[in-house]
Amino acid sequence: MKSTKFAKAISLTAGLLLSAGSYAATTWNMAVGDGGGSAQEALGLKFSELLSQKTGGKFDAKLFVNGQLGSEQTTVNEAAMGTLDLSIIASNNLSPFSPSMGILSLPYVFENIGQAQTVVEGPIGEQLVKDAIENANVRVLAWTYSGYRVFTNSKRPVKKLDDLEGLVVRVPKNEIMIDTYKSWGINPTPMAWSETFTALQQKVVDGQDTPYAAIYSMKFGEVQKYLTDIHYLFLLEPLIISESLFQEQKPEVQQALLDAGKEATAYSLDWLQGKEAMIKKELIEQYDMQIDALEDEAEWAKRAQQAVWPKFYDQIGGKEKVNELLRALGRDEV
Repeated sequence: MKSTKFAKAISLTAGLLLSAGSYAATTWNMAVGDGGGSAQEALGLKFSELLSQKTGGKFDAKLFVNGQLGSEQTTVNEAAMGTLDLSIIASNNLSPFSPSMGILSLPYVFENIGQAQTVVEGPIGEQLVKDAIENANVRVLAWTYSGYRVFTNSKRPVKKLDDLEGLVVRVPKNEIMIDTYKSWGINPTPMAWSETFTALQQKVVDGQDTPYAAIYSMKFGEVQKYLTDIHYLFLLEPLIISESLFQEQKPEVQQALLDAGKEATAYSLDWLQGKEAMIKKELIEQYDMQIDALEDEAEWAKRAQQAVWPKFYDQIGGKEKVNELLRALGRDEV
């Protein structure tokens, strides 16, 4: 009798375990280039929360910040091959795989955050998503509003174009951004994001540019004294998913992914607008950073647009693509 009861208990326990296992959440790995407290992390956490809500707890994501899963371009390649689930990357790190994305890196293409929002939420953004699927085998689910890339360095205040002379500046491995700095009279040093802090710390390079939230999350204030508010590139950072993984999902899960991405994008915009001023204040108080405005930014814009835009028209889909974007933003065509 005891053995029969024992056998039934074992059978019941096994059944409960099997049932629990069948409803266990699927956790996807998400690569995040920036550190904790960044706009990238904020979007990633919100997306995971929303995805879990929309799938009844069946799906979520685990974030790996500070480039733990590799450089941003490496994670694009891995997502394309289906060996990585999700990644949040700067748009300039997706453009080598999907060239039309380079339109977002043209210097001074966005005059304010509202214009960036117009592109993300409109037909141009939809086309960029389609291009990424076709060219890179990754799908953009959400966009991180990370803010303007501002310039920092360890040597001196930069208030005008001539102040750049002699500085060694790190830039991403992106042709448009490299040529932008060349138009300002210096030859920048292309370098992976994961190597940047060490290079600044060891004085291999003097400066770099990235948004306020990334400067704070990566603790650049420890190795950079001077910050210049510059507005040449408003950084949009897409959350991508392996298109192969997306297509493997049931329609309701695909819709949950898309809906979570849309809501996370809206959250990111609110997060940036609520946090950036506070981060700026923290950089001054915690690191004693000196923050300056440019006295001649019109000249920076003129040189960059004249030298860089025409060179990359063909790469990003033609001059008409740029004019289409400008019309959408209510700006004069080129």
